[in-house]
Amino acid sequence: MQPKIMMKKKSISASKASLVLFLCQMISALDVPLDLSQPPTITQQSPKDYIVDPRENIVIQCEAKGKPPPSFSWTRNGTHFDIDKDAQVTMKPNSGTLVINIMNGGKAEAYEGVYQCTARNERGAAISNNIVIRPSRSPLWTKEKLEPNQVREGDSLVLHCRPPVGLPSPIIFWMDNAFQRLPQSERVSQSLNGDLYFSNVQPEDTREDYICYARFNHTQTIQQKQPISVKVFSMDSLNDTIAANLSDTDIYGARPVTERQPVLLTPTGSTSTKVELRGNVLLLECIAAGLPTPVIRWIKEGGELPANRTFFENFKKTLKIIDVSEADSGNYKCIARNPLGSAHHVISVTVKAAPYWITAPRNLVLSPGEDGTLICRANGNPKPSISWLANGVPIAIAPEDPSRKVDGDTIIFSHVQERSSAVYQCNASNEYGYLLANAFVNVLAEPPRILTPANKLYQVIADSPALLDCAYFGSPKPEIEWFKGVKGSILRGSEYIFHDNGTLEIPVAQKDSTGAYTCVARNKLGKIQNEVQLEIKDPTVIIKQPEYKVIQRYGQVSFECIIKHDSTLLPTVIWLKDNDELPDDERFLVGKDNLTIMNVTDKDDGTYTCIVNTTLDSVSASAVLTVVARPNPPFDLELTGQLERSVELSWIPGDENNSPITNFVIEYEDGLHEPGVWHYQTEVPGTQTTVQLKLSPYVNYSFRVIAVNEIGRSQPSEPSEQYLTKSANPDENPSNVQGIGSEPDNLVITWESLKGFQSNGPGLQYKVSWRQKDVDDEWTSVIVANVSKYIVSGTPTFVPYEIKVQALNDLGYAPEPSEVIGHSGEDLPMVAPGNVQVHVINSTLAKVHWDPVPLKTVRGHLQGYKVYYWKVQSLSRRSRRHVEKKILTFRGNKTFGMLPGLEPYSTYKLNVRVANGKGEGPASPDKVFRTPEGVPSSPSFLKITNPTLDSLTLEWGSPTHPNGVLTSYILKFQPINNTHELGPLVEIRIPANESSLILKNLNYSTRYKFYFNAQTSVGSGNQITEEAVTIMDEVQPLYPRIRNVTTAAAETYANISWEYEGPDHAHFYVEYGVAGSKEDWKKEIVNGSRSFFVLKGLTPGTAYKVRVGAEGLSGFRSSEDVFETGPAMASRQVDIATQGWFIGLMCAVALLILILLIVCFIRRNKGGKYPVKEKEDAHADPEIQPMKEDDGTFGEYSDAEDHKPLKKGSRTPSDRTVKKEDSDDSLVDYGEGVNGQFNEDGSFIGQYSGKKEKEPAEGNESSEAPSPVNAMNSFV
Repeated sequence: MQPKIMMKKKSISASKASLVLFLCQMISALDVPLDLSQPPTITQQSPKDYIVDPRENIVIQCEAKGKPPPSFSWTRNGTHFDIDKDAQVTMKPNSGTLVINIMNGGKAEAYEGVYQCTARNERGAAISNNIVIRPSRSPLWTKEKLEPNQVREGDSLVLHCRPPVGLPSPIIFWMDNAFQRLPQSERVSQSLNGDLYFSNVQPEDTREDYICYARFNHTQTIQQKQPISVKVFSMDSLNDTIAANLSDTDIYGARPVTERQPVLLTPTGSTSTKVELRGNVLLLECIAAGLPTPVIRWIKEGGELPANRTFFENFKKTLKIIDVSEADSGNYKCIARNPLGSAHHVISVTVKAAPYWITAPRNLVLSPGEDGTLICRANGNPKPSISWLANGVPIAIAPEDPSRKVDGDTIIFSHVQERSSAVYQCNASNEYGYLLANAFVNVLAEPPRILTPANKLYQVIADSPALLDCAYFGSPKPEIEWFKGVKGSILRGSEYIFHDNGTLEIPVAQKDSTGAYTCVARNKLGKIQNEVQLEIKDPTVIIKQPEYKVIQRYGQVSFECIIKHDSTLLPTVIWLKDNDELPDDERFLVGKDNLTIMNVTDKDDGTYTCIVNTTLDSVSASAVLTVVARPNPPFDLELTGQLERSVELSWIPGDENNSPITNFVIEYEDGLHEPGVWHYQTEVPGTQTTVQLKLSPYVNYSFRVIAVNEIGRSQPSEPSEQYLTKSANPDENPSNVQGIGSEPDNLVITWESLKGFQSNGPGLQYKVSWRQKDVDDEWTSVIVANVSKYIVSGTPTFVPYEIKVQALNDLGYAPEPSEVIGHSGEDLPMVAPGNVQVHVINSTLAKVHWDPVPLKTVRGHLQGYKVYYWKVQSLSRRSRRHVEKKILTFRGNKTFGMLPGLEPYSTYKLNVRVANGKGEGPASPDKVFRTPEGVPSSPSFLKITNPTLDSLTLEWGSPTHPNGVLTSYILKFQPINNTHELGPLVEIRIPANESSLILKNLNYSTRYKFYFNAQTSVGSGNQITEEAVTIMDEVQPLYPRIRNVTTAAAETYANISWEYEGPDHAHFYVEYGVAGSKEDWKKEIVNGSRSFFVLKGLTPGTAYKVRVGAEGLSGFRSSEDVFETGPAMASRQVDIATQGWFIGLMCAVALLILILLIVCFIRRNKGGKYPVKEKEDAHADPEIQPMKEDDGTFGEYSDAEDHKPLKKGSRTPSDRTVKKEDSDDSLVDYGEGVNGQFNEDGSFIGQYSGKKEKEPAEGNESSEAPSPVNAMNSFV
């Protein structure tokens, strides 16, 4: 709300400014142009009461205008002042201003008096006010003998200043010898006359340098009174003095300081009077004595103190009312009050008034034969008298003028002639002052003239008043008319206001008010016109005003001030802080439309105002910045009411830094036991500054207080004084007493030791007592030092003991402690649970029973029974898993438990053991049990391939967890139409040994949904679903496809191969992951366009899922395949590649091959032909090609003499397709199960051992020569 209010204030100010400008225009319209004859007019003069500096020249001003230019003369003390006869006095050229030369030997006192200036020309004479000249005086203080003031503590005292009488009166203040102002308060203050009042004196008022100073501003001098000495006697010192000088019977003044009710020191009596003049400042004062110091309150009897004009000063001892009027007359009562009573004084105020204008006479311009009046009306208290002068002479003795008639405060003129021109003076006076006004009557005959410049441009903000000037002069007074535009009609109506000075006012100017306006002035002597221009501008608006901000100290804050303005006006933005300029600080950054304050400090708190000025308008908006911070630390900590077990702490809060204090935290330090360590004691609300604290004996306390507000915690206060409490017996015993044996033959007794302040005295020790429970035995006790553990040896194993620990110090024992039960040490249980029975509930859950062991054999705290169980064998498949024992713990003395999460159709073993705090006992004999069959898991995969017009081929993998003997597979399928509605469901049962099925007699171009699951004798497992579509015709599919994904897996790698149909140069990738895992698929890129890839780094004995996709074909990939890597097996084969004989053999073979190549090269250069090359040239068999760079396959060279047929499957047809009869045989069938692998040239090599050979490298492996190792393996 505040910014809106500020903007409103600015608009009001703009309206006031327009009104003032308009009034000035009205006055200036009455001025006679200086080129026409007119009587004199006083334009400048010195004040009526003129106090001058006696060291400087005296300048008495008197300026006037007129036509012809006036001449000047002066009177002094009522008689003519001949300045030509005084060499020290000169008059400025073309002026009536006097300069009295004091600096060249003149004395200001010689020119003291009453001066009056007269300005005269042929049309009349104007006179100035009576100017009283008085030189300023600053006399010295009269010497006086000042006696020391000896005063009793609590009495009142007045130190009189009595400054010398100066002109004007001096300003009084009190200081000491060091020129430091004496501090003032409700108890000690300075009165209006300069005296220093003490309502009651205190010992700290004793000093010898109370000095009163008087400052005379005119002469810029300070006068000093002699120092005044004050000595305050306290009651104790006064008693000693009186006792030394008087007899016992004379001692009557040695009474203690007593409190007194208030007594007024000034003004005296019960009533007084005060007279003040209207418009002045009323000052009323009351100062009272009393103990405690009285508080002053002011009221007006029968009324209220005037709002907005009433102020309290000098600690409410002075009532100040500014700009008083007659309505402020009345009785004002001051009331002085303290707890013992009150005193009051009534001041009767009367407000008088020097004369003030109601209607001052104004210049009158008439044409010959016209009538007119001069009116002079004034008021005052008492009522002023009115007298007239003509050209400075009382009108009663002035030359007669038949056209004028005096009627009290009015002069009436009828049928004036040119000789009627004159200057008339009106004097209104009473006992408090006078008013003098000059007004001329100028008789002229002049045609109209317009004084406003032609084509003057006026620019006004829309929706504001527009004032178009037409300053004119003429005699008789011309009539004014306004037109809009060159040929417009005369302006009339309520939307226009026509002022007497010729100004046209458009109260609410709009955009359509823009244009040219013509002013016409006419009288009987002529006519004249003038044209002005009016432009309407858009107002300046702050569209984003600064907002109230709360910021922490050292933070950063920004105020926005975004404006919208007329494009033709140039705005300037000024930021103010608390209505003053921004501090000259680089932390204040003024941007185009914001103000940013960096590193805010407390002094930045305040109101920030954005002022936008243009040449036509001004708007502003304000916002308050509140800087908050953690509170300042409390201070002045005081301890009172010290008792043995309590003390009262009080403090004074520090500055809350604009965020209220919510609470105080009290901390204490034990200087005796833990010096330098502060502990939490208590906390109290933020409104509380005292607290009663509970204390412990034998602690050297210091306290500190921390204030807390929403911002945080203050720094700790300074520590309080120390307070040492007396020693006492301990109040409490150790806590958390326990008896637990660490060995079978001992008892370890432990407890939490008392803290230092809990000891209550020196010599803290502990009395430890114990005895065996339920045995008629005496207590055994021992006193130990300030420790927290004691070990009793030679105890029986795990028997209960009664234990107690008592604190004691040098002053005695603590109260009797309570007893606790402990046990000596535990040992391992002796026997195993018997009669262990297992009841199989279902395929995954079994219940085990056992008989509890005798508690005596537990030899400790019974923790419970532990069941160890593990799977021995899976009955449905060979287990490759490591035997993992599982443990279930059953707390307490339970005799049965449930074993969840078992695997169906498996053999398990278990045993049971009892456990105590020491460990586990012996295991029961192993118990064997079997779980029945369960439902199988879902088939590992379902692939649908080879779509035709009426058939689909289904392939699947057996369940990863058969959970029994598979009896069959259940296939359900149904068609889906274009609206995704399902057709009739068909169900087929498939033998368990099948892994594929061709569905025939299907509808062409139809989508089918398939549901597939496996069954055991228990029931059906979870199903998997798949969808497929039969084709429309036998045309080759338009879209590419990847099918027949096969895998051959070893321990840590697998060979993946597939068939691809689609565009050439496809780039494949292989994705794989652990079967059944929710982890993201891992992706491997296949180099080139090969149709096989080797996955490496696999985990032995793990099931994996795999699929193949083509890059660039979004969403195109094969169905999933599942394979399992072989188990990790120890290698028995020796790597011959590392044997020395093998390395030597390979080097010899390489050397022979090199020699053979050299011989062939020599023969070729001699013109011989290589037989293979000849055969190749002779038989251009398209199926026998060298290695192709695009697919990485090999052609084969055949020796013509051998004529041996190629091995089946060793050559790839040129159309890059695999015949169905060849692809039906899996490559795995030729190897040793999962240990088969591919050689570098793509041929398959069986391994006769479990050792993994070096894995083939990625890329175009077939383009590299076979490694010696692989070659040797092929040999073997």
